[in-house]
Amino acid sequence: MLAGLLRTHLRPYARRTAAVMALQLVQTFAILYLPTLNADIINNGVLREDIGHILRTGALMLVVTLVQALCAATAVYLSAGVAMGVGRDLRAALFSHVQGFSAQEMARFGAPSLITRSTNDVQQVQTLVLMAFTMMVTAPILGIGGVVMALGQDVPLSLLLIVVLPALVIVIVLILRRVLPLTMTLQRRIDTINRVLREQITGMRVVRAFVREDHERDRFDRANHDVTETALRVGRLQALMNPAVILIIECAAVAVLWFGGHRVENGSMEVGSVVAYLQYLTQILHGVMLAAWAFQTAPRARSCAQRIREVLDTRSSVVAPAAPVTVLPEPGRVRIRNAEFRFPGAEEPVLRGMDLVAEPGTTTAVVGSTGSGKTTLLSLIPRLIDASRGTVLVGGVDVRDCDPELLTRTVGLVPQRPYLFSGTIASNLRYGRPEATEDELWAALETAQAREFVEALPDGLDSAVGQGGSNLSGGQRQRLAIARVLVTRPSVYLFDDSFSALDYATEQSLRAALRRALGAATVLFVAQRISSVRDADRIVVLDRGRVADVGTHQELFDSSPTYREIVLSQLTEEEAV
Repeated sequence: MLAGLLRTHLRPYARRTAAVMALQLVQTFAILYLPTLNADIINNGVLREDIGHILRTGALMLVVTLVQALCAATAVYLSAGVAMGVGRDLRAALFSHVQGFSAQEMARFGAPSLITRSTNDVQQVQTLVLMAFTMMVTAPILGIGGVVMALGQDVPLSLLLIVVLPALVIVIVLILRRVLPLTMTLQRRIDTINRVLREQITGMRVVRAFVREDHERDRFDRANHDVTETALRVGRLQALMNPAVILIIECAAVAVLWFGGHRVENGSMEVGSVVAYLQYLTQILHGVMLAAWAFQTAPRARSCAQRIREVLDTRSSVVAPAAPVTVLPEPGRVRIRNAEFRFPGAEEPVLRGMDLVAEPGTTTAVVGSTGSGKTTLLSLIPRLIDASRGTVLVGGVDVRDCDPELLTRTVGLVPQRPYLFSGTIASNLRYGRPEATEDELWAALETAQAREFVEALPDGLDSAVGQGGSNLSGGQRQRLAIARVLVTRPSVYLFDDSFSALDYATEQSLRAALRRALGAATVLFVAQRISSVRDADRIVVLDRGRVADVGTHQELFDSSPTYREIVLSQLTEEEAV
């Protein structure tokens, strides 16, 4: 999973990667060459008191050192650029892919998990790439090259490697085998703490209204404790690696000095060779240690890569057509034929046998009890989700065959919970149509009954809007969301319970203004209040995902038990008539 992800995203950086490999190869060979030169100085310069040889060999060592330093610095610079580029590309790929998700995929992953995968998980993979180029490339060359050079100094003394290297490998493998499953658990627990924190920040008013601060604090403490405990377990295991490796290195160094000293004493080995061998042994073990440090990040990066790949491999249930239709033969007409929608794995469909026609210049209201499928029905029209069965046509064209941009321009949706972006009122209103003029913005605000409160703000259209519209009331957010759709001027308007935060007088004024402004458009809206739907041209009554009845207010009140029950739950019979 990790290798496939890196192979895909390292391909654009093939030249830089090759340059890094070459530079690391040169600098590692330089490191390996230095102990041999050092041994030569001791054996042929110091012991023989040859100052000229010492100076010549020392100068060569200085040149080799400068080459090694230059190659190492350049390699690190290029490695950092590649790692940052891979991180940037992964974040961009995740963002672009998630933008194509339908409501089903968004619900499956959840916002907290997607945020963690796009930030923390990508950061872990990015760190691994940097360590791979700076450590993992160097480690095998240093280790294998060190063994070869050590054998060149003294073969019998190299028998120590038969004991030292397996000991190092066993220690590292045992630690990594325990770290890997813990890193996966750690990422899941980071998701959990993000979710809990997001819920508490978003639902702060609800928490305070029900005096549940202690309960939420306990929830966060539990999630925080789980993350801390898992991170500590991972940290403790990783912390064992350094002292274990250092202990083996020091024991090996003592053994080299012990056995090497005896070989020097009996004339089988020169002093410079013992020094060089000790340096090579240190380099071999340093190479293994570099690999160990790098592989400490590998298990967590592997878990993160798996989570990133899970998102990238998820195909949206809403797919753009290969040959999209760019012209609508019946502008403004909406027709739903025998549509059904079922969530994956659900026993029962949310909608079934759904038939509905909405003509231009008409207003269609959708009512029903909670869970009857009202929002799901409206979501089929702009293709936020695709019907599991049946057909949804806008302008005489199946929405599956319609060009996505054309469908977006044709259908304007005001969702149940309107969302405003951080910026200004003007930037929010122009979100769907950036070229809209100020006069058009004010006209939309006037229709949405929002002009008065916007004019009262110190900066008018340039007044700041907090994230999600946090500095505005619920009614103000709803009216601005309605104005935003009016600015785009679609031919089909969908209002999903978009008047719930308005008082009765404002709602009536808004509806009257909408009738004047949208006379030729197709309007479908979901509402809970009977006072909001009674003047609609047609009312569609949903019951358990089916169309129970269709008609005007008076017709349904006289003939539909479901509608009559809804009406009488809000009005007296005299008021209803």
